[in-house]
Amino acid sequence: MCLMAHFIDNNWKLYKKIINFCQVTSHSGEIMAKSIELCLNSWGLHRILSFTVDNASSNDVGIQYLKKRLMSWNCLVLNGDYIHMRCCAHILNLIVKDGLKEIDNSILRIRAAVKYIRSSPSRLSKFKACVERENNEYKGLVCLDVETRWNSTYLMLQAALKHQQAFEELEMVDNKYVDELMKGKGVPTHEDWDYARSILPFLKFFYEVTLYLSGSSYVTANMYMLEAFGIRMKINEACNSMDISTRTMAEKVKRKYDKYWGNPESLNMLLLIAVVLDPRYKLIFVNWQISQVFNYDVATQLKGKLESCLKSLFEEYRHEMGEGLQGDSQSSGCSNDRYGYRQFLQSGECSNDRYGYHEFLQSSGPNKYELSKYLEESLESEDLNILTWWNLNSSRFPILGKIARDVLAIPVTTVASESTFSTG
Repeated sequence: MCLMAHFIDNNWKLYKKIINFCQVTSHSGEIMAKSIELCLNSWGLHRILSFTVDNASSNDVGIQYLKKRLMSWNCLVLNGDYIHMRCCAHILNLIVKDGLKEIDNSILRIRAAVKYIRSSPSRLSKFKACVERENNEYKGLVCLDVETRWNSTYLMLQAALKHQQAFEELEMVDNKYVDELMKGKGVPTHEDWDYARSILPFLKFFYEVTLYLSGSSYVTANMYMLEAFGIRMKINEACNSMDISTRTMAEKVKRKYDKYWGNPESLNMLLLIAVVLDPRYKLIFVNWQISQVFNYDVATQLKGKLESCLKSLFEEYRHEMGEGLQGDSQSSGCSNDRYGYRQFLQSGECSNDRYGYHEFLQSSGPNKYELSKYLEESLESEDLNILTWWNLNSSRFPILGKIARDVLAIPVTTVASESTFSTG
């Protein structure tokens, strides 16, 4: 088991440090949690915001054990309700794998074709000859996927589609190729290639999101929910596609998506607060995007919950730190064009009170002046390093700066810790 600590220091630099690498006697949740507890005690780490773990049931048990222990240390925020951070990469893997089942046979046939040519040098040489006859250049890009990793399946399909004609040529000149594949699901058909080609843009979107959120050299907490909501918009778009295979896959993906991100009760509010702490978006854009993704009743419920959690979290930090400093207000333009942002700006929602935004600010009261001032200032442009911005502005927003240092350090995937098992 690898235990890694993520934090932002006083100079607003993001760090990740391995604090334990040990063998556990069992994968039961409680045993792993006790190992984590011992490690935290040995390091004197008694201020824990969250634990990012993969989506295993044993981790649910372990997190509940740790929550009880940390409650006794009196160090949890928001009663520890959001201490459990589920790995975004694992969730995306489950969502997409469900959708790929719709074209499972097509993928199996293409996978078998790729596996065949990669199984021996002579077969690969014969395939290269087919590529050359099609006036293409073989650059060693045809890769075999790992069946349990949909992202590798995407890369396999992307590479194989470039050489579809070569695979069809191989079928004509290599009887062994046909004979071997007919022992399974058969050789790839035109329909298989068409299916793969039609879903590739959909898979590419998920692949790029996973790649971005798996980064560990930059903060990702502020982008998690924006990407999750962006995925929902993409799914809704695909559900209306004229292509039946894309539409069928999207409908299945949507059902899985709703299981993890479609219910406000299952969303981690710290990740939505992280978006609010991004000066390019703040509360007003988060509320707008929620309204684009969910129906009115669900959106209203989620926006109310977010605003309540934001005020509660601010109060907890204010109580711990004392009154924050009050500085002069500054403003800057807003030109962000991600996640439907230009549509948001053009809609005029930036200046009206459709979502009760000003009522929320007025209810903040004098003790929350810092929060009100931050939310009322103009949105920043897209060309911004969020840690640099907070480094420059935390003196104006000391309480929010402290919250940002904690919340923005949250890793949204377990990729960093898992990669320690792959180093040579």
